[in-house]
Amino acid sequence: MNQKVEIKNRKAKFEYEFLDVYTAGIKLTGTEIKSLRNHKASIAEAYCYVHNTEAFVKNMFIAEYEQGGYTNHEPRRERKLLMNKHEIEKIEKKLKDKGITIVPTKLFINENGFAKLTIAVARGKKIYDKRDTIKDKDIKRDLDRSLK
Repeated sequence: MNQKVEIKNRKAKFEYEFLDVYTAGIKLTGTEIKSLRNHKASIAEAYCYVHNTEAFVKNMFIAEYEQGGYTNHEPRRERKLLMNKHEIEKIEKKLKDKGITIVPTKLFINENGFAKLTIAVARGKKIYDKRDTIKDKDIKRDLDRSLK
């Protein structure tokens, strides 16, 4: 395993303000992990939810494996997140507040070969917060240019 697999949700940091960040395992089938190792996945439209003290990620795209045959998986199926019961209860309490959601931020394979998903309990940003973020990026970019 020479290649490092790391798929990010770049819009998440711009669209949301992160309150808490957790790392969870994902329950995948064989063809899904093979496709993930080939960097054929996207978490741009994905979201998470909690149901009956279990966490799930929905709408996460993992492309079908080319050599999968009849054992291939559905690309956008619902996948279970593997987390401690204590962590899930903590997230559930925070979700009761208005405007709070769970956003997947990064999908990666750790050094042991297991697929992990970094999720964040987040609050949506207002338009003026987004403008501030853009302004900060522009100022930082200008400073970097002037230092060179």
